[in-house]
Amino acid sequence: MFNLQELEKIKKKALEEHIPIIMDDTLAVIKQILEQENPTHILEIGTAVGYSASQFIRFAPNAIVDTIELDEVKANEARENIEKIGIADKINILVGNAVEILPTLDTEGKYDILFIDANKGKYPFFLQESIRLAKNGGWILADNILYKGYVMGDYKKHKQRTAVKHLREYIQMAVENEHLETEILEVGDGLAVSRVKNN
Repeated sequence: MFNLQELEKIKKKALEEHIPIIMDDTLAVIKQILEQENPTHILEIGTAVGYSASQFIRFAPNAIVDTIELDEVKANEARENIEKIGIADKINILVGNAVEILPTLDTEGKYDILFIDANKGKYPFFLQESIRLAKNGGWILADNILYKGYVMGDYKKHKQRTAVKHLREYIQMAVENEHLETEILEVGDGLAVSRVKNN
C-alpha cells in the first residue's frame, strides 16, 4: 500500500533541509510519460533521499526502479523513506559512483525510462551509458539541464563554468545523435526529454 502521507513528509523535510528534489512542474511532465508508457524498468542516476524514485512508483506502479546514489548517508535515508512509503520491494538502491557502476550494468536495452539527476559534469557520460541501457522507444530524461538559466545565457563565471560546459555538451549530443529525438523543455530548471529510436 503506497503511503502518500509519508511521501509528502519526505518532500517537506527535503525542502526544509535544502536537499534538491525534483520540481513539481518537472514531475508533472514525467508523470504524463510514466502514465502513457506504463514502464516496467526505470533507471535513476542520483537517488538523493528517494523522493523522485518514489514518485516514479506512484505513477508507474508496475515498475521496478534501479537507482544509483554516491552518498551512503543519503542512500540510507532513501532506504528508510521508501520503507515508510511501503515500496521497498520496488526500488533497488545501488550505492557508489555512477561513473563506475553504469559500465558494469550488462542490461543493454533493458530500461524503459532513464532519469539523470546527478553530477552535472558527468552528464555527457551518463547520456552515452543511458543510450546503451535504454530499450528502443525508451526515454532518457535529464533534469536541471538549463541550470538556473546559465546554459542558454552568456555565462562565464568560474564557479559553475565546468557544469555549464558539460550541460551544453549534453544538449548538443542529445540533439545531434541520430538515435535520439530530443526536446529541451523549460520546466523546473530545464528538462531534456529524449526518445530512443533504432537503438
